[in-house]
Amino acid sequence: MIFRQLFDQQSSTYTYLLADSATREAILIDPVFEQVRRDTALIEELGLHLLYTIDTHVHADHVTGAWLLKRHTGSQIAISAASGAQGADRYLNHGEQCVFGSRHLEVRATPGHTNGCISLALDDGSMMFTGDCLLIRGTGRTDFQHGDAHAMFRSVQNQIFIQPDTCLLYPAHDYRGLTVTSVGEERRFNPRLGGELCEDDFVGYVTNLRLPHPKQIDIAVPANLKCGVATNDPTQTAEPEWAPLAYTFAGIWEISPQWLEDNLRSVQIVDVREPDEFNGPLGRIPAAQLISLGDLAARASELKKERPIVAVCRAGGRSAQATVILRQAGFNDVANLAGGMLRWRAEGRVVENAAM
Repeated sequence: MIFRQLFDQQSSTYTYLLADSATREAILIDPVFEQVRRDTALIEELGLHLLYTIDTHVHADHVTGAWLLKRHTGSQIAISAASGAQGADRYLNHGEQCVFGSRHLEVRATPGHTNGCISLALDDGSMMFTGDCLLIRGTGRTDFQHGDAHAMFRSVQNQIFIQPDTCLLYPAHDYRGLTVTSVGEERRFNPRLGGELCEDDFVGYVTNLRLPHPKQIDIAVPANLKCGVATNDPTQTAEPEWAPLAYTFAGIWEISPQWLEDNLRSVQIVDVREPDEFNGPLGRIPAAQLISLGDLAARASELKKERPIVAVCRAGGRSAQATVILRQAGFNDVANLAGGMLRWRAEGRVVENAAM
């Protein structure tokens, strides 16, 4: 069997590719909209035929890539019948199988994080994909989208912990860089429900987490209830060739800080912050040109259309709007710096005029 674990840095989401090595039939679990280009390239390079994308639940922190992958590859969209999502090709119920070649995943209903959560167990008991139900030394939250702490505890005990101790568990997210755990580990060491902890202990723990709502929830949940259908269809837009860009659900092409740092002199960097920010403690990217967002439309003629442009701001919001303005002004090769100067500084990248 072919197996790959893929990661989206922005949402800390794991996407899993499984394929039968003989038939080349494949399944992709929890795809991310912005990573469809990456996933499609990998599927093509490995010579695979993608049968299904499966979302373990209606995500609140990112938009699924299911619809876009269907446009690219012809794959079918699968999600829990209890999810409430519209537009899927297959609605999954507890006990059903998702077959790829000679292998299959068994669907296990594991509500609690949401009422439509599922986990997927590989046919030989060697691995299981637990979505946002059981995480590595943690669990999903239960305070929105019909979450239920009692249901989550029972889901883990009755659907996941029944697997062999050696069964490897792969969650939909991890925020610390951990990649895999096992049933035996989580039985012993999970601080929320391992050891001798009972259902009341677990409920008391997760109902007092006091976590902020996911930043993308107002965008992600409505989009995922439609299986990721986008208003702006990137399959009808030519793929940029000047850099490896990611297309966001909002219709913005984004570039990674790593690529930009490696290619500073090959692009025009337009910083759309205000002058006091440009000269402020966050510093600025070398060779960046200051044109505040409010002045950009009037000053667009100062930029060269034959060279790609990367727009930059503090956190990526104003610069996203800057890419729209520049495209309206006739610039084709334009991208937003994902995360802006905050991410640039957090990753320790080169700056000028910065406070130490």
